[in-house]
Amino acid sequence: MARLISVRIPATSANLGPGFDSMGLALDLWNTFELHLDETEHNGPLVEVHGEGADMLPTDASHLVIQTLLEELERLDEEPERRRRAPPVSPSTNHRTAHGFQSALLRRRSLIRIVCTNHVPCASGLGSSSTAVLAGLIFAYALAEQAQQADFLEQAGLIDRVLHRAAQIEGHGDNVGPALLGGLIAVSSQGDSVIAQRIPIPPMQVVVCVPTVNLLTREARAMLPTQLSRADAVFNIGRALLIVDALRTGNIELLAQAMGDRIHEPYRLPVIPGALDAKRAALEHGAAAVCLSGAGPGLLAFARGRHEQIGRAMQQAFAAAGVVARYWTLDTTDRGAQIEMGNVVAQAASISTCSKTGQ
Repeated sequence: MARLISVRIPATSANLGPGFDSMGLALDLWNTFELHLDETEHNGPLVEVHGEGADMLPTDASHLVIQTLLEELERLDEEPERRRRAPPVSPSTNHRTAHGFQSALLRRRSLIRIVCTNHVPCASGLGSSSTAVLAGLIFAYALAEQAQQADFLEQAGLIDRVLHRAAQIEGHGDNVGPALLGGLIAVSSQGDSVIAQRIPIPPMQVVVCVPTVNLLTREARAMLPTQLSRADAVFNIGRALLIVDALRTGNIELLAQAMGDRIHEPYRLPVIPGALDAKRAALEHGAAAVCLSGAGPGLLAFARGRHEQIGRAMQQAFAAAGVVARYWTLDTTDRGAQIEMGNVVAQAASISTCSKTGQ
């Protein structure tokens, strides 16, 4: 079994209170995906899942990584300039085709095996699905480009394209942006346009507490109102700008003042058992600001210190509501997706990359 490429992608926390669908933060908790091409075929593409989700995620072609990989390869296969390529499917096979590498691989998809080592909990508000989508896309472009170097995305000018496609598949870019690029990302998606701007911030630690509550993003989104008042929109715009500046400058007092939301948290927090009490407990035990992580059910707490006490307080508050919860004390990270080919590891996008647009 030949390992072609490995990708390591961080967890993310989106929205950050008032920044609904428009900003997210990369966290130092990672999922790793390895793409292998077996020498012999099996009954369709296979997935091995280790760690988080090993007891619930599919291990066949319905896994999100495989779905994304094959669908993107099919889409790329229709591009005329790519159909002219005809390399072997794997180093151990002589199978070739005049219709290009993608066509050959799609016909031999039963060679594909993906190994996932997950540390990001599923359905937690920490962007686990974004890591899977990005991994599938990176694998597809590595195969389509016949990549030989770990920095192939940047060398081939594909960062914009991967960001755009990931945002299309996910439906928004506030999780996939920081997962791909790292750090704090402000993002705007409109139709076929995606703009993502990396904003440098000082390192900090946060606490993430995730209750065992089944709340999928699409379900959380269905709870939201279809119309907003002007006052609520203006409130969120101002607060989101202040949140960005507080994180950029490390101003924890400003972060405490600015954290607030009128668009999504008033509708989501009350339906997560124990969430309001857990938020209150975190603030009482030293957190400066607390918000939902993404669509939830996880909570994100910012603090200067006492992170373990804050995590335990949130966990106990959930327990009092009859809900089991776990917590992590995590560093933020300015590193996004990392690609390994051979013995070389490279950032999918260099740390100096400040903005990306998808066309």
